[in-house]
Amino acid sequence: MRLLSVTGVVGVGAVVGSLLLWHQQVGDALGLGADERPVVSTNSAPAYSAPPETVAPTPTARRTTRTPSRTTTSPTTSPTTTTTTKPTKKPTQVPREEDIDALSPKLQARLKRAFAAAKAAGVPIRINSGKRSAAKQQRLLNEAIKKYGSYKAATRWVLPPKYSAHVLGKAVDIAPAAAMTWLDKNGWRYGICRRYDNEPWHFEAITTPGTKCPPREPHAVAAAD
Repeated sequence: MRLLSVTGVVGVGAVVGSLLLWHQQVGDALGLGADERPVVSTNSAPAYSAPPETVAPTPTARRTTRTPSRTTTSPTTSPTTTTTTKPTKKPTQVPREEDIDALSPKLQARLKRAFAAAKAAGVPIRINSGKRSAAKQQRLLNEAIKKYGSYKAATRWVLPPKYSAHVLGKAVDIAPAAAMTWLDKNGWRYGICRRYDNEPWHFEAITTPGTKCPPREPHAVAAAD
């Protein structure tokens, strides 16, 4: 009985095995067993049937970004040569001899009042020679010496620069002749007087306004050195 049982089991197994083998062969022939094979991707990624391996990331060396030092070079600029133009110094204007503003303040103020009165009286009046430079006065003296033949005779008409009221701006020579006459007669009212007998044109502020003029001198006299 045991033998029959074993033999039966073996026989059934052989039959089942034959059926399975036949089934596999038939499936292979018909392509029915393709689904049981793992699908392999054409990419480098692993098949879907197996999870991808976990690979620890390789530590990446920290990249230190070095900013290149920038050397700032100031552009070489050739120095600009600035031509400094010095302001042109205005030449000092030498007042003309006829300029009333070049006279001393006292004589200037008195003459302005006298000139206004002469104009009101219809008498034309002007300054022929007022303040002179020392050089001009010396030149006039040299010419007078040649004309009159001596220093003493010349100084009756032209004084040396250091004694001249013209160089100080304290004397004027008036013109024309009608103005000389009018100022000789009316000058005392404004403090102006004719000083020398031989020079009817020469006037100075030698009195107080409203006071009679002092007696005239015959001529100029150079003070003794």
